[in-house]
Amino acid sequence: MAPSNLHESGSGSSSRDDIKPNNPLQADFDAEDTSSMDSDERYLRALGYKQSLHRQWKFFESFAASFAALYSVGGIRTTFTIGVGAGGPAAYWSSYVVTCVFVTITAAVLAEICSALPAAGSIYFWAAEAGGRKYGRLFGFIVAWWSTTAWTTFVASNCQAAANFMLSEIAVFGVDFPTDTNNIRFRAVQWIVSETFLFISIGMNYLDPKTYKTIFRLATAVILLDFFLNIIWLPIAVSNSYGFHDAKYVFTQTYNETGAPPVWNWMLSYFVTAGILVGFEASGHISEETQNASLTAARGIFWSAVASALIGFPLVILFLFCLPNLDTLYSLGAPQPFVQIYALTMGRGGHVFMNVVCIIGLLFNTTIAGVASSRLIWAVARDGVLPFSGWISAVSVKKEPKNAIIVMHAVAALLLCTILASPVAFTSLVSAAGVPTITAYALIAFGRSFITPHNFKHARFSLGRWSRPLTFITFVWNLYLACVLFSPLYFPVTGSGFNYSPVIFAAITIFGIVTYFITPEEKWLPNARLGKVHKLDEEYSGHAPTSPASDLLRV
Repeated sequence: MAPSNLHESGSGSSSRDDIKPNNPLQADFDAEDTSSMDSDERYLRALGYKQSLHRQWKFFESFAASFAALYSVGGIRTTFTIGVGAGGPAAYWSSYVVTCVFVTITAAVLAEICSALPAAGSIYFWAAEAGGRKYGRLFGFIVAWWSTTAWTTFVASNCQAAANFMLSEIAVFGVDFPTDTNNIRFRAVQWIVSETFLFISIGMNYLDPKTYKTIFRLATAVILLDFFLNIIWLPIAVSNSYGFHDAKYVFTQTYNETGAPPVWNWMLSYFVTAGILVGFEASGHISEETQNASLTAARGIFWSAVASALIGFPLVILFLFCLPNLDTLYSLGAPQPFVQIYALTMGRGGHVFMNVVCIIGLLFNTTIAGVASSRLIWAVARDGVLPFSGWISAVSVKKEPKNAIIVMHAVAALLLCTILASPVAFTSLVSAAGVPTITAYALIAFGRSFITPHNFKHARFSLGRWSRPLTFITFVWNLYLACVLFSPLYFPVTGSGFNYSPVIFAAITIFGIVTYFITPEEKWLPNARLGKVHKLDEEYSGHAPTSPASDLLRV
């Protein structure tokens, strides 16, 4: 395995002062004795950081971090009515298949980068390295704000989704209380329930790292239970109630509920499928807590994306066969139509159990997304990008980023308060959750394709000769998805149906650029330090690169 040559200037003229650590969490490349460090700690030191967090998790925890953060079962269910409205069943299932293919490619590309750069905060650190010496700091600042905004918003929106599942029981049991989001009484209750779920979910983030292994296992178990209940129980219940659609309807029926021109209406189906399979870089966010991280975290990214895509496809097809026709579907009065569908098919008693599983799944989804989000915030603060970075990046005696968890919790709670303002306010924030992550994938792939195409050669999880073409495909695909996500979802465009994602995204981007210009270079990863990756220890040179294909053969 060749030593890294990331961003070498060729002149060797950088002064030693340029690469001195800015804080105790960054490594002094020259002053430390590495003889007492294990391989993971030495690898992290080569990237410029000290081992500050616990490192106890293995492949399962790494895999579960992304698998549970994705929770494709819940994502499909939460956004299903939007998906079938854009192009109909034919567009939805075919778009999902296309998305699965390109998400697998994107995950493989990010896994290779993670293998070379297994540091907490992953996506922002990868962007900084992909930008090279000239654009690295700019890319890093922008993606730092993109990604922290996206993950924190995702945590908040998950809690609102869980609240909608619970409050949908109002419609099922005929309680005399409004379920219309335009009603302030309903929104007040929705806000209270959402904040309660946030407190429960993020509260679990404070558990001891050893105990938290149980959370990863429980989260994975609940997701699989949810999957099998839908695959087995739902079709039996549908066959005993209103019956199935025929294959012609599922595979060929089109529909235009968006009002968009025919071709773009079909393209808008990617608005949903893109949002279902995003966030698989979570394994990278916890890489500094993962053993053998240069390989384990990369495999966690890749295989969690593959597994999420695979279990999602049969559900998409199943729901298309099992759900009522679209007119009936859109006429359901509950905030989450699936609750009423479960009630129609499984009865009042059976659907309650199903709904409890859905809510628990979303709570665990939020908890593990909180783990990824807090590590991202901590890593960004460690490099001085955020206000009060010194306090945010502090680590507890148990080697956990407790203050970063507090910040994430506080910001998510504030975001949930926008529910009270209007139904459009919070929905607008939610609509912006997936956009920054998708655009960050595109920016990283752009940098890897055109700015630093020959770097990151020491990755143990390697795509070999396929790396450059797959990276370019990743750039084009995610750029396309960004265009879809910026599009209005309903036409003609009105104030209530306006997609505020471009506005929010632009504001975040401008803020990132402004902070880039006003933050002195010595305060955040100076160019001389950025990419200063020393020759990796001799033990790494003995490891043969691995690849998705070789992994699959071993499995």
